[in-house]
Amino acid sequence: MGPSQTAVPAPWSRVRHVFADTVGGNHVRAWVVVVLAALVIGTAGYVLLFRWSLSDAIYMTAITLTTVGFREVNELTGFAERLWTMLLAVAGVGIIFGSIGIVAETILNEAASGRREAKRMREAVGALRNHYIVCGYGRVGSTVARELVHGDERLVVIDILPDSLERAARDGHLVVEGDATDDATLRTAGIEHARGLVTTIDSDANNVYVTLSARAMSPALFIVARANAEGSEAKLHQAGANRVVSPYTMAGRRIAELASRPRVADFIDAALSHGNLSFSLEEVEVAAESPLVGVTVGALRDDGVVTLAILQASGAYEANPPTARTLHAGESLILSGSTDVLEAFRARA
Repeated sequence: MGPSQTAVPAPWSRVRHVFADTVGGNHVRAWVVVVLAALVIGTAGYVLLFRWSLSDAIYMTAITLTTVGFREVNELTGFAERLWTMLLAVAGVGIIFGSIGIVAETILNEAASGRREAKRMREAVGALRNHYIVCGYGRVGSTVARELVHGDERLVVIDILPDSLERAARDGHLVVEGDATDDATLRTAGIEHARGLVTTIDSDANNVYVTLSARAMSPALFIVARANAEGSEAKLHQAGANRVVSPYTMAGRRIAELASRPRVADFIDAALSHGNLSFSLEEVEVAAESPLVGVTVGALRDDGVVTLAILQASGAYEANPPTARTLHAGESLILSGSTDVLEAFRARA
């Protein structure tokens, strides 16, 4: 089962990624090269210039660069030895301050980039209109988001887990971090301007809370909720969900259809898929100001659009309507035809 908003976020996830990015930075590699070069040059100087042993030279270079201040392993009687040691001491101080600078720069850059990214994300989400909100980015939620994107729909993902948010951002989705049961989080995701909401959290209680909050904030919003346990479908419908889906029930039906009517199931899958197909199924709503009002089913057929069924304003389906049937405002059409024809038809409808 995919991650849900009831799980505890991994506290070190963000720190781990920041550390990995920092260590892999070019400036850190340059710093390591400088430290090693100073150690090698200092050791070589003591060995070649003053004839010290290798162990004494390495030890003296290390304690000088780190400004530890232990007693010299050999007496520094000559000016050249003292000058070499002073140069190493100055280099050590420079390396120490450089280390502090690198750490400070990394922290400041991370904070600044985080603020810039958060601001960019807020502005992008705030500009959305007629979009979808996906609550929970587990296995089910990520599949829903992918299918919506394939259908050229805009969406924003809400999740409380940093890992899930990172995956959603990597997949190219706008994200809002927070608890989807909180009204403020839904408001940040632009629920007042959203076309629909899909809640796929693996907790029925949270899905009920999300549905209740969303319905109260946007009465006209189309809500699809995930049901995990038996008996939760009725509660989600009562909370205001327009559709309730149980992944396990749907999987069972799908398996039964493939076993009993494989060609019908394959045809519907092909018609609803987002591949490069020559035919498709589409749903079009007849609005009050739509040019479809008063048009007959036969006229649509002449344009290459086949009307499979009409959902009347009362909620009843009229299958295979006659060619003389006139379309009315408030009805929804279930159409079939070539992909290009349906796309053009939907654009002008």
